[in-house]
Amino acid sequence: MSVQIRVPQLPESVADATLVAWRKQPGQAVTRDENLADLETDKVVLEVPAPADGVLKEIKVASGTTVKSGDLLAVIEEGAAASAPAASAPAAAGNGKAPATAVASPAVATSRPAADSSKAGPAARRVMEQNQLSAGAIVGSAPGGRITKTDAVAAAAAASTKPAVPAAAGTGRTDQRVAMTRLRARIAERMVQAQATQALLTTFNEVDLTAVQELRARHKDSFEKKHGVKLGFMSFFVRASVDALKRFPVVNASVENADIVYHEYFDIGVAVSTDRGLVVPILRDADAMSFADIEKGIADYAARARKGSLGLEDLTGGTFSITNGGVFGSLMSTPIVNAPQSAILGMHKIQDRPMVVDGQVKVRPMMYLAVTYDHRIIDGRDAVQFLVAIKDCLEDPGRLLLGV
Repeated sequence: MSVQIRVPQLPESVADATLVAWRKQPGQAVTRDENLADLETDKVVLEVPAPADGVLKEIKVASGTTVKSGDLLAVIEEGAAASAPAASAPAAAGNGKAPATAVASPAVATSRPAADSSKAGPAARRVMEQNQLSAGAIVGSAPGGRITKTDAVAAAAAASTKPAVPAAAGTGRTDQRVAMTRLRARIAERMVQAQATQALLTTFNEVDLTAVQELRARHKDSFEKKHGVKLGFMSFFVRASVDALKRFPVVNASVENADIVYHEYFDIGVAVSTDRGLVVPILRDADAMSFADIEKGIADYAARARKGSLGLEDLTGGTFSITNGGVFGSLMSTPIVNAPQSAILGMHKIQDRPMVVDGQVKVRPMMYLAVTYDHRIIDGRDAVQFLVAIKDCLEDPGRLLLGV
């Protein structure tokens, strides 16, 4: 019996998606719930699972096609045995769909890259699809030999047979043009929108992390043994941010038309860098989370973000965000607010610096902190005092435990 594979129901806020890559080709066996294709939206990559065991009979939509909820993607022959590809390859023109009786060209079928490699991320597979690259011909630079988008782009540049566009006669310099992914394009749009619609200003301070480091050193082994997760710095910053947001609720607010919306909950976005770009999954009700809950939540989000398996519900909403440029070596920066939020905290590299403590010069682990905020509703005094409140909690972490 033939089973139709259609685009899953997309969330209300998502109008369409791009079919990035097929994980299976016509004639190949599939198992129930196995991922058949990747759909990329403005925020995440969604998987299209097989509804039954069988064989992928024909593909109706080509990679790179924009699709909507309910569109027909492919047909599975339930219970059939795998055979050589004989199904249709989708048309590239028009709406990207081909008649069910169309037959694929063997040359096209055999020239497609091995996009179902488990070592290639969604963004890397898209580049491989566009440039007809085989996963076996690319050496992955990520842990475990995983192929990143950078690896795929470099391989595409090396294997390209297109004539180079010289920058100057005789120099041999070339340009490589690669289309933005939907996520990267959406990030660009949101960043420009935030700067165009908000009155953004950044205030800085510095924090002495001696007490936090000493506390971590004393308890990190027992913490990991009891909770099964490492005690990092981020849980301290999340808890300190929540404490400061309670004291200055306007920093947790947002602008909606001519109104200020004060959020009486604390959904903290934690920026995670992936091959596809920056994503900001949300820790819901962070004020009710323990240090272990926060560390587990962040670890889970980071792992799923790098696999491209975050859902839209993981990224939707948020009242305040934290980004850590310090993991990349940044000493100071001005983060951009994740609209419609009104503020974002920027963490930076921990660096030993000489500081005057009780009249003596001592070496201390210091970090510059930055808060970028929407000056339309947050006054400079509130922003500065908000950052000082975070500083106070981190320099005396007992405050976080005692609620003082």
